[in-house]
Amino acid sequence: MENCNLSSLQVFEPSADNPWNIERAQHLYRRLTFGATPEIIRVALTKTPEEIVDVLVDEAKNLLPTPAPEWAGKGREQLINEGFDFEEINQEHKQEMFARAVKDARNNNLRDILTLFWHNHFVTQHSAYNCASYMFEYYHTLQQYSLGNFKEFVRKIGLTNAMLAFLNGKSNKKNKPNENYARELYELFTLGENNGYTQQDIEETSKALTGYNLGGYCEQIEFDPNTFNDSEKNIFGRIGNWNYDQAIDILFEEKAPLIAKFIIGKLYRYFISPEVDQLIIDELAIEFEANFELEPILRKLFKSEHFFDYNALATLIKSPYDININFLKVTNFPISDEDNIGLYWQISNAGQRYFQPVDVAGWQGDYDWINTSTLTARWDIVMNNVWRVWNENNGNREALRDFVKSVANGSEDVTIIVRSVIDTFLPKGLNSEANYTDATDIFKTDFIPGEYFTNGIWTLDYPSVPWQMILLFQYIIRLPEFQLK
Repeated sequence: MENCNLSSLQVFEPSADNPWNIERAQHLYRRLTFGATPEIIRVALTKTPEEIVDVLVDEAKNLLPTPAPEWAGKGREQLINEGFDFEEINQEHKQEMFARAVKDARNNNLRDILTLFWHNHFVTQHSAYNCASYMFEYYHTLQQYSLGNFKEFVRKIGLTNAMLAFLNGKSNKKNKPNENYARELYELFTLGENNGYTQQDIEETSKALTGYNLGGYCEQIEFDPNTFNDSEKNIFGRIGNWNYDQAIDILFEEKAPLIAKFIIGKLYRYFISPEVDQLIIDELAIEFEANFELEPILRKLFKSEHFFDYNALATLIKSPYDININFLKVTNFPISDEDNIGLYWQISNAGQRYFQPVDVAGWQGDYDWINTSTLTARWDIVMNNVWRVWNENNGNREALRDFVKSVANGSEDVTIIVRSVIDTFLPKGLNSEANYTDATDIFKTDFIPGEYFTNGIWTLDYPSVPWQMILLFQYIIRLPEFQLK
């Protein structure tokens, strides 16, 4: 598919031809957060796009990482000494982290959009290390550096216990080399496949990464000078007795342009379109390689004409997290913290299990999100949230009415109401008026006399409105356009 977005990185200045409107405000919140209520969108329209971007980036920059649970720094032996059955308590702590990831995605906007992005870049799989304290340290690092300095991010993430265990750094010793982390450091984390490095560079770099071997199962992994390879290494033509920190420095000194283009390309595909504009990537990459600070690059991209171009709308297929969290944030349906673990497994069933990407290369996204089994799971995610609200035992059916009233913004015209609800969830609305008419007929139902909608008997206070919203949601979530953001 061709990228038809020809706009530049100049700051988007709304005009009569390119207005700052509901469509573009929703686009901004879909991409930089998991979505926003109609009320938030209306407030956003009273400010400039540039102001909203600054608010969202500042919020992400200033937000502290998730507070550490009391068990975060405890290894297996300490938990056993405290009287716990380790396998049992470790599983409880992992479940706590699963629920935490969902809660943070619901609450933390851009910071945790980026946390999920970096999780899929610096991939680990919890099944490989099976340790909740490793999981928290890794997650904390993703949050901490999500909008920071990429070079320091690379340096830090490689020494997390989760990464050392997952990519075999723990078993990389001077007399027993393991090349896994060195290979992924170049191929997946900084340069891209077969881009600026050789097998010799991998072998030599792996020697510099030796020594991080001390520590048993689910204990802090520490450096052991006795297992460090202290011979001379030749990394990108530079010869010396390089260690881990020096290897990272050499990588960024020798390969800065390649790293910058690779990372900007991934960010572009995540926030803009799977079809890249190489001129945009090159322009951003030149700025990025100067100091590898992520924040100013993202501000520039998010404020740009390119980001707000109409051709940038509806170019991405929602991930399972997008599908689920976006719906909850837009509708503002009530949900308890106890529901987070259920949401985690629902989203996992649709193909995106936090802390367990499919492989070291991560979820590929886009069309890979949808197949014959995951599509129905995606529908079920949304409808489960709807049925939770409808449930007469512990639900709140009036939340359905509250939502449609918030979208209607005072209108009682059924045609306007249905269109407004649909356009809240579809980036570019429906393709034809006939489709809007079909949706309106579904919303009207067969059991309400047609004249009620024209003579004033039917209003949004009519008793059947919550059920009418159920019918409309069932229609919307099966639309192909609903899968896009």
